[in-house]
Amino acid sequence: MKKIEIGKKIKNFTAESTNKDEFNLKNYLGSHIVLFFYPKDNTPGCTQEGIEFSENFRKFKNSNAFIFGISRDSIKSHNNFKEKFKYKFDLISDADEYICNLFDVIKEKNMYGKKYMGIERSTFILNEKGILIKEWRKVKVNGHAEEVLKFIKELNKN
Repeated sequence: MKKIEIGKKIKNFTAESTNKDEFNLKNYLGSHIVLFFYPKDNTPGCTQEGIEFSENFRKFKNSNAFIFGISRDSIKSHNNFKEKFKYKFDLISDADEYICNLFDVIKEKNMYGKKYMGIERSTFILNEKGILIKEWRKVKVNGHAEEVLKFIKELNKN
């Protein structure tokens, strides 16, 4: 599978999401699209990241941007996670890792000396035409949502 690159259009994809309808990337063209990949529902860092994006949801919306969280968790897990923390954006289930592989976020990780393959916390912004214009990899949670929002607001000034 061809990996994504800054300045290149992202191939349309569909996936199951917490929205009643299937997520289809092309349905959001015309707006900025923020895709943040996180390792696992209901873990401290992922919960905090979701809370920070949710707290800024209206500001993203007012800046013509849609936010979506993506992990390999099931749609049932996503629905429970979204409801528990009252997230205002939808979560996308990528159980088959298609989207994760497209964005090249599956990396070798190490926890307590045990190596495994997991999602590297990453965020990507697509412009109104579906072209990748910004990426953050190895994201640190605290303040990240605000950093992404600042980038979107700068885009809107131009």
